[in-house]
Order: sequence, then C-alpha cells, then structure tokens
Amino acid sequence: MKCGCVALALLVALTGVHAGRAREPAKARGDRVVFTEASRASGVNFVHVNGASTQKFLVETMGSGGLFFDFDGDEWVDLFLVDGGSLADARQHAAARHRLYRNRGDGTFADITAASGIAHREYGMGACAADYDNDGRPDLYVTGLGGNRLYRNVGGGRFRDATSSSGVGGSGWSTSCAFGDFDKDGFVDLFVTRYVDAGAGINPFCGDPGRQLRVYCHPLNYRPLSSVLYHNNGNGTFTDVSMAAGIAASGGNGLGVAIADYDDDGWPDIFVANDSLPNTLYHNNGRGGFTEVALLTGVAVALDGKPRAGMGTDFGDYDGDGRLDLIVTNHEFETTTLFRNLGRGLFADATSESGLGLPTLPFVGFGTAFFDYDNDGRLDIAIANGHVVDNTAQVRAGSKYAQRRLLFHNAGGRRFLEEGAASGSGFAVEKVGRTLAVADVDNDGDLDLLVTNNGQAADLLQNEGGNRNHALEVRLVGSGSNRGAIGTKVLATVGEHTQVREVRAGSSYLGQNDTRVHFGVGTALGADRLEIRWPSGRTETLTQVQAGAIITIVEGEGITGRVAFRR
Repeated sequence: MKCGCVALALLVALTGVHAGRAREPAKARGDRVVFTEASRASGVNFVHVNGASTQKFLVETMGSGGLFFDFDGDEWVDLFLVDGGSLADARQHAAARHRLYRNRGDGTFADITAASGIAHREYGMGACAADYDNDGRPDLYVTGLGGNRLYRNVGGGRFRDATSSSGVGGSGWSTSCAFGDFDKDGFVDLFVTRYVDAGAGINPFCGDPGRQLRVYCHPLNYRPLSSVLYHNNGNGTFTDVSMAAGIAASGGNGLGVAIADYDDDGWPDIFVANDSLPNTLYHNNGRGGFTEVALLTGVAVALDGKPRAGMGTDFGDYDGDGRLDLIVTNHEFETTTLFRNLGRGLFADATSESGLGLPTLPFVGFGTAFFDYDNDGRLDIAIANGHVVDNTAQVRAGSKYAQRRLLFHNAGGRRFLEEGAASGSGFAVEKVGRTLAVADVDNDGDLDLLVTNNGQAADLLQNEGGNRNHALEVRLVGSGSNRGAIGTKVLATVGEHTQVREVRAGSSYLGQNDTRVHFGVGTALGADRLEIRWPSGRTETLTQVQAGAIITIVEGEGITGRVAFRR
C-alpha cells in the first residue's frame, strides 16, 4: 500500500486514464457479454461489517472474503461470505456474522447460517474449503485476526467446529488460505498466509497531526508475519510443519495465495503475494520441503526491481503455450503485474506487452482471476478494485476509496483489452472491492462472479451471453488421490489448441473459486481429447467428449455422470 509519485500521477493526467473511465477497446465486438448485478434478486443480502473507527485499525480496511463451494453435493454451487467485526466497539463486533447461502437451483439462494453451526467469533478475513477427511463433503476454514476456525462438514447443511481437535487454530493476523496435497499422500494439507502484527494493542498514529488527519498505516509500520503450513496427518488432525518445510524462514506481509504446479514437475508449488515486500514462491522439492525461489524465477519483484503492494493473485495459461502464467494485483501507480511463464523455471514481466499496465495504473487491485467469460477458449481477467485509505480524497485530490472493476478480454496472442466499462451493471458500479471469485452459479455453461466489498454489500455478477459459445465443465472425484481431486491437472484439446486447468481450493485474495474446471470451446461441439493427471500419479485420457454439460469423472472409472447445462 504505497502513495503514488508525482511523475506517475502526471502520466495518468497526460494519458487521460482515470479511476472512473476505461480506455475504449481498439475494436468493438458483436454479441457482447455483460454482467448484471444480481445479489438482491438472488437473495444474497450480506453487508460486510468492517468496524471502521476513528482509531484506524488496519484490519478495518482489508476485508472481507468469500467463496463458492458445493457443501451439500447437489451439483449447485453454494456461497459462503466472511464477516469482519470491530476492534473498537464490542456491540458492533457482536452484530457481525458469517453467512452461508444454499443454492436453490432456481436462481436464488437461501440463508441457512442459523442452523449451520458456523459462528462468528474472531474478526473474520478469508476462507477456503476442501474435503480434508475424505468423507465426500467439503469442509470450511475461516481466517481472521486473533485465530482461525476449521468447520467439519457433517452433512445436512451442518458444520461442527473442529478447530481445537484438528490443531489449526493459528494465531496473529491470517489472511488468505488454500488447501493442497503437497506430499501427495491422499490427504489435503493447509497453507495459511499471515499479514502483519497489528492487533488492538498495536496501532501507531499515521497521517498528519497538524491537520488532525489520521489514515490507515502502511504495512511496513508493523512487524511482518510469516505464512503457516499444516500437514494433514490423515486422522482429522494437522501438524504445523512451517519450520521443517522451509516456509517460516522467509516471506511476510502475505495477502494473496495461489497454488499450482508452475514447472509441471508433478508437485504443487505455492506463490504468495506480499504487501510491499518481495513476493515469495515456494518450490516443492517432493520430499516434504520447499525452497523459496521467487527471485531466481523472476516473480519476486516487478520489472524495475522493486517490490509491489501485492494483494490478489492467480495462475493461468493466458497465452495458450501450456505453461501456467501468474498475475498479481498491486496498489495505485504500481499497475497489476503479469508474469509470463517461459518454461525452465523462469518468468518474464509481461505487463506492458499484455496491455495490462496503463489501464490498471490508477487502481488499487485486490481479488483477481483468470477465467474464460465468453467461452472462446482463451483466458480473460477480472479484477476487483478499492482503495485502502477511506479518506484518500483528503490525501490526494481525485483519489477514490470506491473504484470500479476491470474486465480484460483476451484478444489473442498475448494482448488484453479492458472492456469493463461496457460490460454491464456488474462492472459499472464503484465500490470498495476486495475478494473476487468465479463459478457457474446457475449451471448454464458460462462463468459468474462474486465480489465482496469492504463495509458494503457483496455483489453477485450474473454472466449474460457468455454461453453463446459452447463449454464443458468437469467435476473430478479422487479415489487414489484426495477425494476432492485438489491438484489435478486437466488438459483439453480442441482442434490444434490445448487448454490447461488445475483443481484448486483457495486462490486470489481471501477467497476461492468453484473447484469444477471450465473449458470454453467456442463453436466446437466438444473436446477432441481430455487428459487428466491425478495427484496419485495416474493419467487418464478420454476422447470425443461432448460439450454442453457438466461431467463427473471419478479416478479410475472415467465419466460417471453428465448433467446438461440449463438454458
């Protein structure tokens, strides 16, 4: 979270790029896909409690999170939203509560929080979900300031607090989290990013005393906290292996996390976006340990050699070369950073050549995702934006706390065009954006979005028109691998082009996408070939897989179910 410099501010003025206006795309596209804000119509009425106070506790401006997961196994993705709380007002803190929404399958959600067993205690931040005990039901982990919670899914829409018995309560200020089977023993482990030591008792004054102007402090005013890795023991308990695995010795100021096998060696690696410190990339050595390689691979800092205020992050093969590239959102006047995977364990800063640089310059980016919103077979990008200083207009004229979202259409090759301003009400609104998550909420074959907003209502963005092209969605179930198939790599070949997806449980900033993998196939009728590389080491290949449906593939059994998209 950094203040912009005069030179860059002048560049913004000269180029005519402002927080409220997007550069027009070079070429208009017919049959434009739009996103409609549908939270109220769908029954999602969550409003985040941030506890904003005159004391300016840093946690007040950083939340909150949310995720998509099918907790009841009915093949309709459900929704969980994390509430914050208050460090200054006990009554306001008591009013905060997390929300669990069940997808009814008719375009609406039912709030079932009261009967779910999920309770709000700590100041909430983020969440991730996976089946840690392989019983067929995804469980839920919630991060926060002062401790985290693990809720075991016991079925029937109910969860049991298993924090104490599992050993994953944690401490300090935890932000994003993600599950992954790092040792490929068939049980998913848990990775938790932590931010800074900034609880109620550590709150320095930042701002201008002469003007009696107090602002939220820069993170470098606090002691950084390292990330935590918990190994799943396979009996309902976890062991903190952060020190032994090489995680605790490096990093700090962690906000976003993304897990992927970036070098295609068969082992899941971990990237952490750090705020104002160099990013960290933990390479999995396959022997229970990790080596921090961000500087060696080229993703620690931006092209100028300086660290950025990393917030959200995601892996995805945007240029179709079969290698997973990396995006990291940053503060205003820093631009979002796009790292292109060159292979051989190396990345190059492709921000300028991709077209992401100038459009992201005026924004403070948080949640982000690679996703194919128009089903043309190329990964696009969405970014949720919002400042971290609520009185930023008093600090810099023209600066906005609430900001619009960005939508980058993949124009082919390695270029993106920013089209958010012309992409419907879901992208036109200005809010204090934080988490961004992706799922096909209505099972119609195109991808919808969730955006959470600090101190404001969450937004559900309905994709309208993305399914004019065809798509295929794949739900994976492990047998020799972990039950949720987390870490499985799927390659879909359509004609001469191959798309790569991985099943992930946790990504971006404080959130998680649907674990079903989605392939847009354009006008094709299906995938010529599907290759599934399971964490167990098994590889399966299917041919002539018809599009237009959600298929279920069980490890070792092939396709066991097919549900046609709703129209």
